[in-house]
Amino acid sequence: MTMATDVFGELAWRGLVYESTEGLREVLAREKVTLYIGFDPSAASLHVGSLLPMMALARMQRFGHSPIAIVGGGTGMIGDPSGKTAERQLLTVDQIDANLAGIRSQLARVLDFDAAANPARIVNNADWLRKLNLLDFLRDTGKHFTVNYMLAKESVKRRLDQEDGISYTEFSYLMLQSYDFLMLYDQYKCTLQMGGSDQWGNITAGCDLVRKLRAGKAHGLVMPLVTTAAGVKFGKTEAGAVWLDPNLTSPFRFFQFWLNTDDRDVVTYLKYFTFLVQDEIQALEAEVRTAPEKRVAQRTLARAVTAVVHGQDAVDRAEHASGLLFGERISELDVDDIIAVFDDVPSTDMPAALFVTSGVAIADLLVATKVAASKGEAMRLVKGGGVYVNNRRVADERARFTAADAIAGRILVLRKGARQYHLVRIEQ
Repeated sequence: MTMATDVFGELAWRGLVYESTEGLREVLAREKVTLYIGFDPSAASLHVGSLLPMMALARMQRFGHSPIAIVGGGTGMIGDPSGKTAERQLLTVDQIDANLAGIRSQLARVLDFDAAANPARIVNNADWLRKLNLLDFLRDTGKHFTVNYMLAKESVKRRLDQEDGISYTEFSYLMLQSYDFLMLYDQYKCTLQMGGSDQWGNITAGCDLVRKLRAGKAHGLVMPLVTTAAGVKFGKTEAGAVWLDPNLTSPFRFFQFWLNTDDRDVVTYLKYFTFLVQDEIQALEAEVRTAPEKRVAQRTLARAVTAVVHGQDAVDRAEHASGLLFGERISELDVDDIIAVFDDVPSTDMPAALFVTSGVAIADLLVATKVAASKGEAMRLVKGGGVYVNNRRVADERARFTAADAIAGRILVLRKGARQYHLVRIEQ
């Protein structure tokens, strides 16, 4: 199996090097460094977008480097303006501290905190930022940042063009993140900060501060922001964000999210979000080209990521449920799981009164849901064997359905052909 011999090369072939400071590759090749990535505590859980930096830290650790995950208990009180078009709602200290507890356990799923030579660390920047004296900070740190320098940063320039501009609170974020780098340099000899490409300005500012105040050499590396080929923001569905907390996004729905990855994205995501090596991913890439209908790459991706985040037991349960979901035993599944999996397919609400006594004719169902344009087309679809209700083929164009045919009396899953689904929700 092919694997890059140096960590920079490993990140590069995976498409994870968007920009880096000069000389970083040579530094990583000759010495083991301590590095960090920051995580935002604005919610009680991280989401799938956070997996990219989490996996980056884990990759660095596997190559012998020492990773630090810094959770922003201090900077979270300010809010990073990078990539934002409006001011964030400020959280209380208690809210931030509660969020940090959940984030720590999720980081522990990916990083090894017990490694003998290079254990991972979780550090909270509240330990120093909440103790700062404003006058001391402005005198000792602020004087090294000119307003011209800060205005030139992309995250600030973009906000200045907005009608509401940028508050002084968020304008100061760059200095606080730079101060984080300085503290980690002092306490842990940390010389590398990584992040998303929108963090480049903040990271290079931190490198500059280390140079000015400690005459030290610090580096930065940023990764591309994750996008989808369809132009939809990664990690978003019709039901909202896909969370790492199983209480917010069930492992079953989490597995389905990855299983539904577009053919155009799946190879990129295999590189970004799994530990599969080059030969394995190239073999899966060939499968996408020659037999896309088998979705081998998507299933491999779903298994790998779900195993990392939720464990192998969750993978086994999700695959069992998936078998039921797309088989004739779909009615054995919990109705809420069915709704969650099909949250991004069209649905139609129909009153329960229609489903009593003789029920609703299949042709009327297909027309009411716009699966068919007319009763004539609906009849032709049924005769041609292309219509399924709850994954059972409808053989009789005169078939009727009552609430007794619905899953838990609430849901009918219509399908036209192999993949066109439509949910009928029976209103109680």
